[in-house]
Amino acid sequence: MAIWETIRDYLLDHDIFEMVLRVLLAGLAGGMVGFEREYHGRAAGLRTHMMVSLGAALTAIIGVSLSVMMYETYGVVSDVQRTGAQVMSGIGFLGAGTILFKKSNSQITGLTTAAGLWATAAIGLAVGYGLYIPAFVTVIVVMMAFTLMSHVEALMNRKRQRVFIYLELNSVDAVRKMSAQLSDQFGAVEIQVTPARSGTPMHVGMEALIRIPAKVSMRNKLEKLQKLDNVVFALQIS
Repeated sequence: MAIWETIRDYLLDHDIFEMVLRVLLAGLAGGMVGFEREYHGRAAGLRTHMMVSLGAALTAIIGVSLSVMMYETYGVVSDVQRTGAQVMSGIGFLGAGTILFKKSNSQITGLTTAAGLWATAAIGLAVGYGLYIPAFVTVIVVMMAFTLMSHVEALMNRKRQRVFIYLELNSVDAVRKMSAQLSDQFGAVEIQVTPARSGTPMHVGMEALIRIPAKVSMRNKLEKLQKLDNVVFALQIS
């Protein structure tokens, strides 16, 4: 009986049940966010988001427990948020691993998933500190951002498509003028000067990511590009 009484006193003194509850709720919150990412086949899915939330919650619990212990034992008041700050800064390496740059179409993917990991870490910290309502409200808002906002973005992208094109110019001197035309008339967001693909001496190539309205066909846009001064030919590249 003495052993069980000792265990019971230890659990009551350290509020273990509350700690376990926070860890379980953090796993649930992270799993809710991760499920949506897993469903859409993202690099960081259910298990990754659960681990981030669980680790952040445990870090918060450790920070609170150590602060209480330091105050009760030595009378020293320590910063509870110090350990949490390390989580938020350290989660960057995990988020960076989900971000990819596709040179073929000059698109960056994984930013949303990386932001979701960062938000999940904050959710885990909130649960670890016992802020249950703000944590789960954030879970709902994050899931709405992942689902509802994706439809809004898709609607916006339908009205304005982005395509990667290649132009070959007959003179290096025309590069500056062509860069200005691509920016002003075609909304180019990235322009690169490359060697001429035809291999013709004195020719120079240009690659650009341009925006075109949904009602305008790519063929018409290429025809318009090819009519510009100094353009030998224009084509869409993948």
